[in-house]
Amino acid sequence: MAAPSEVRTCEDFAEFQELLRVMRTIDDRIVHELNTTLPTASFAGKVDAHQTCKELYQSLREAHASREKIIKSCIAQTSNVVKTLREEREKAQDDVALLKQLRQEQTKLKLMQSELNVEEVVNDRSWKVFNERCRIHYKPPKSQ
Repeated sequence: MAAPSEVRTCEDFAEFQELLRVMRTIDDRIVHELNTTLPTASFAGKVDAHQTCKELYQSLREAHASREKIIKSCIAQTSNVVKTLREEREKAQDDVALLKQLRQEQTKLKLMQSELNVEEVVNDRSWKVFNERCRIHYKPPKSQ
């Protein structure tokens, strides 16, 4: 069921951006999450900081992986559309409407590719905050 929704999301760039914005909520709220769940020195005995950091680590990994998958999937889908339109354009070079559609798809593709860069910045910031607050309580596995 996720595939049809994902296809629609890839067709409309505004919807694609909205989906990513919603999916980035965990990254936007990581500082608040850490401040409210990790104990200060006076409350250290009342909260399992190791388990809290472990759960947050897993949530971040899943969120980052799912967003990357969606972005790359939409890039691949839009790349295929651009390729198809280019092939059609070579056959009908005088078709202005086809050229316009090709340019729109190329622009959308560039915007989606730029979202990969945005994603990298968002992820780096989240991991920096996570590591600053959780490095004492939880060490993520090295293989990941």
